[in-house]
Amino acid sequence: MYESEIARLRKRLEDEYEAARRGLTGLAAGAAQHRFITARIRNMERCHKRLAQLVGEERATAIALEVWRAR
Repeated sequence: MYESEIARLRKRLEDEYEAARRGLTGLAAGAAQHRFITARIRNMERCHKRLAQLVGEERATAIALEVWRAR
């Protein structure tokens, strides 16, 4: 049960990170771009927080770093 939630959260981290990265180079500029990227970062924070509840803070951070380094 937890493994599928961990996989789902990892995928969500990947998707949010990719969306934020693309937001930096997208057509939007200024405040709209900032709001978009901020929302993605907040979503990543929520994923990390839930992962920490499931696997502990240290492992949750390791998972997040794996996602970000893979990009």
